[in-house]
Amino acid sequence: MCLVALVGYAHAQTTNTINNQSKNNNMENEAKKVVTEFLTAVQKGDTQKLAALMHPDVEWSQPGNNQLSGIKRSRAEVFQMVGKMYELSYSTLVLTSIKSIGVNGNSVACLIHWNAGQPSGRILDIDNIDVYTVENGQITKVNIFTTDAEKEDKFWGE
Repeated sequence: MCLVALVGYAHAQTTNTINNQSKNNNMENEAKKVVTEFLTAVQKGDTQKLAALMHPDVEWSQPGNNQLSGIKRSRAEVFQMVGKMYELSYSTLVLTSIKSIGVNGNSVACLIHWNAGQPSGRILDIDNIDVYTVENGQITKVNIFTTDAEKEDKFWGE
């Protein structure tokens, strides 16, 4: 009888592990899908899609020590920041490539590349690592990491 109980317990644990893995895979697939759609919308300039994929109270952490740096605490603040980026780059800012995407639960890390220019001759040609948190089909948190803070600070100004 003890052996039957042990086998039953082992089967239940295996089933729970498989179910948990399935839920985790579904969460990861959903998170990756949302972020991929978001980055595609960035490339296309589809602001309606971007707004739909960002939670109204998204928390966005922009690196550096420039006028765009800091924590944005809403979708509206993020759109204001992006508008300023386009103004400062004379509408040349382009997400040129999505180099890789990695997923861990509802967190998605992306290595992406940006290009922009200014009439002064300043060029922004830089990789960023973005980490997105996705909940219920929307991006709720974003942490941006730059590979060259000094270059970004010079480009975006004080």
